[in-house]
Amino acid sequence: MEIVSKVRSFGGTQLVCRHDSQSTGTPMRFGVFLPPAAETGKVPVLWFLSGLTCTEANFTEKAGAQRLAAELGLMLVVPDTSPRGEGVANDEAYDLGQGAGFYLDATEAPWAPHYKMESWIMRELPGLIARECPADMARQGVTGHSMGGHGALTLALRHPGVFRSVSAFAPICAPTQCPWGEKAFTAYLVDDRATWRAHDACALIADGKRLPPLLVDQGTADPFLESQLKPELLKAACAAAGIPLTLRLQEGYDHSYYFIATFMADHLRHHAQALRA
Repeated sequence: MEIVSKVRSFGGTQLVCRHDSQSTGTPMRFGVFLPPAAETGKVPVLWFLSGLTCTEANFTEKAGAQRLAAELGLMLVVPDTSPRGEGVANDEAYDLGQGAGFYLDATEAPWAPHYKMESWIMRELPGLIARECPADMARQGVTGHSMGGHGALTLALRHPGVFRSVSAFAPICAPTQCPWGEKAFTAYLVDDRATWRAHDACALIADGKRLPPLLVDQGTADPFLESQLKPELLKAACAAAGIPLTLRLQEGYDHSYYFIATFMADHLRHHAQALRA
């Protein structure tokens, strides 16, 4: 693990790291915030999965999470959103290719050789974090924004028992029923909606998968609310399955990091409470 940058923040340390991933066959970057408590022992880990076009820098520089994470003793791990670089398939559009990995393992050309985001985040990167950082891997939570909210929900559903806490900001709740998801799944996966269900939070819940009590914030002025995000479908799926869901519609907020930063403290406390020993 190569440390690209290292700065002090609220008594802790913000790292940007890089390693050569076996999953993607490329160098991959990620951010790690180590709270002051990490200097004396292992601490719980909160993963943040970012949205379309983002890198690890969007969260680490804009979300304002370090102050409270330092107080709560939470390690923050922020993966990049896709493989990148020369020889990695890409698309001119912002919602496919580099910056748009959708947190799944692609099976179709030309994406399959490198777009193994689920394998990287769920298998390879946790092993690296466990070896290199004072992380208590028995206490992990996951959150994310937009495409990353989709990732937080689906990875928690697909890997039961890994995450003790889950939340999301403006997640893509039903990607099989929105243009972003349909485009990505058609490219990355077999063009078969039955296969797509395995990467759709609402479908996974309907098919019997379950989550811990869930916190979701959604801005009412989000331009993607009706066409892409569809939180009403997640609300219905959780209600039918008996999954405790706190869905907060935040009046006047949009899809930006101003929205995320405003409600970040509530999400950090949600996870800290669930991850206490």
